[in-house]
Amino acid sequence: MQPVGSFRDLVAWQVGMELAEQVYRWTPSFPKEERYGLVSQVQRAATSVPMNIAEGWGLGTTPQYLRHCRLARGSLCELETSIELAVRVLRVESPAGVLELRDRCSRIVQGLIVALERKLISEAERDS
Repeated sequence: MQPVGSFRDLVAWQVGMELAEQVYRWTPSFPKEERYGLVSQVQRAATSVPMNIAEGWGLGTTPQYLRHCRLARGSLCELETSIELAVRVLRVESPAGVLELRDRCSRIVQGLIVALERKLISEAERDS
């Protein structure tokens, strides 16, 4: 395993960025009147994932990093819900590639959360 010198080295951030890019490529298929509605919501949820991962890493503490990874996980749930709403209400085509990336990113972020939770427990045991 390579050392993490920057948030850019994190697979969770890399996949999150790819997910956000795919969402931006998918949303032009939405009706124009949704530009400031669901399009904006879907894009904000997607961009929130890598942004929270980067911010959490940059804050430099395990508790803050964990908190921001949990926020990224919440944004992934928000994204999934927004996608389902777009497919149901706007009748846009279901974005298979986006859904697969969302699922992959979700698994990676969850693994990161578990690792950070273990690290916190280990730090607490060491300090007591």
